[in-house]
Amino acid sequence: MSGRSHRERQIAEVLARHGMSHLVGVLGLERLRGVAGRAPQQEPYSSPRELRLALEELGPTFIKLGQIVSTRGDLLGPEYRSELAKLQDAGPSVPGAEIRAVVEREVGGDVEGAFASFEPEPLAAASIGQAHAATLHDGTEVVVKIRRPGVVEEVQQDLEILQNLAARAARLWEPAAQLDLVGVTEEFARQLRAELDYLAEGRNAERFARNFADQPDAQIPRVFWETTTSRIITLERMRGMKVTDFAALEGAGVDRRALAERATRITAKMVFDDGFFHADPHPGNFFVQPTGRLGIIDFGMVGTLDDRMRERLGTLLVAVMRDDPDRMAGALIALGTSTGPVDRARLRDDLAGLTARYGGRAVGEVELGAAIAALMDVVRRHRLRVPRDLALLVKVIAMEEGVAQQLDPDFRIGEALAPYARRQLLAQLAPTALGQRLERLGIDLAELAGDLPEQLRRALEVVAGGGFEVHLRAAELEPLMARAERLGNRIAVSVLAAAIIDGLAELAAAERASRNGRARGTRPGRLAAVGALGAYVALRSAAPALARRRSSSR
Repeated sequence: MSGRSHRERQIAEVLARHGMSHLVGVLGLERLRGVAGRAPQQEPYSSPRELRLALEELGPTFIKLGQIVSTRGDLLGPEYRSELAKLQDAGPSVPGAEIRAVVEREVGGDVEGAFASFEPEPLAAASIGQAHAATLHDGTEVVVKIRRPGVVEEVQQDLEILQNLAARAARLWEPAAQLDLVGVTEEFARQLRAELDYLAEGRNAERFARNFADQPDAQIPRVFWETTTSRIITLERMRGMKVTDFAALEGAGVDRRALAERATRITAKMVFDDGFFHADPHPGNFFVQPTGRLGIIDFGMVGTLDDRMRERLGTLLVAVMRDDPDRMAGALIALGTSTGPVDRARLRDDLAGLTARYGGRAVGEVELGAAIAALMDVVRRHRLRVPRDLALLVKVIAMEEGVAQQLDPDFRIGEALAPYARRQLLAQLAPTALGQRLERLGIDLAELAGDLPEQLRRALEVVAGGGFEVHLRAAELEPLMARAERLGNRIAVSVLAAAIIDGLAELAAAERASRNGRARGTRPGRLAAVGALGAYVALRSAAPALARRRSSSR
């Protein structure tokens, strides 16, 4: 039996032993157990605890998979997320002789030539690698992370098996197709392969160091590239107290509330200012120095938010602040991808229930993690899947809130983050940001114009073939026409705004030219067009009110 078949048989046996024979069937693995799998809907699901135990037994790839999906409120219910969050990324330590052999192969010489000292016993051992204390020849204390021998080959085989199993399940089981299991697995594979590359982690650490170069709140370890490769990474050693060692913090005179505020400021800067954030902020990755400064380690998992994503988040935030379920529904649909038809009316109703629960309460009264979890449950019920980086951000906020409230039970992360969120919204209204959005709108419209003839041709072919029927009542047409009219007015207003800006710029230029003694004329045609367009929009806006007034007077 090949190594791949042996591993598939092992997966089948572990799943069956933990009460998940239904998965063995839908994954197409029952042939490897020599038993017939029953239809998945006829067999009860195992408990969340059994799923966690099965993943732990299956090793590093499956442990990582469980840890990642435990953060995805759009994929799993709260009972499964809570259980999978207990997965421990730990493993037995690799013998010292094997570790030395890896280091010597990577640095191209003896361990003693690269390091003045190297501790054979690891500081920590995880499923992918382990960390050792060492000293450079100039006396600098460092930590050397070494990837486990053979782990890349093991993970690569498991990822290929998982991707094949996901494709089978999507064909055999409707819930797997609705969940977009193939897409979820591909996303997970990309993330785990990136974590296996210590060169990528080194680049992430340097980017964080640049972002926090002038910030006194955080210390990012230096990367020593002379002894860093894709299999080992050497980082400056961070010393300090654990962020959850409250006795040590109080003994050192560290103000716990100030520490919670400092940690929140660091996260807010990463998210709102840099768009590049640490995506695994568990307490073990932070060291508190006696001054209260935070040392941060482990940069294998990061998230990024580009300008468009931040814009869409801003739209969602505005909708939440205005208690506007309609706009919230539109923002969520724009943010995520759907694995099936979305009933927007039902989505809007569910969001209205959510805003009723939290509306009218001050930011400081809301547990942000709980509110986000409730929102993710709505997203999951409507089969929306949020982008990976947004899911990571949700996890980061929840973990940050948990740590902050351990430091100070009265601390409310929502209140601390609110000024950063408001600043982000104001930044989106700045002239530069508006100009960038108009530029992107122009590109989108140009692409639409290029695609429109082909789309119309296809539509005409469908109509000509008799495969298209329309059943509309007059009452159904009215909201459509109203929406089209609103859209037309918005386009007109946008054009009017652009024309006014252009016209004002010309007037200002003409005024400057006249002051400098140069004659410069404006373009009367353009200003006339502005006036005409403005009059048109005003009349179109006033028309409904005038029509209602005339009908009421009859």
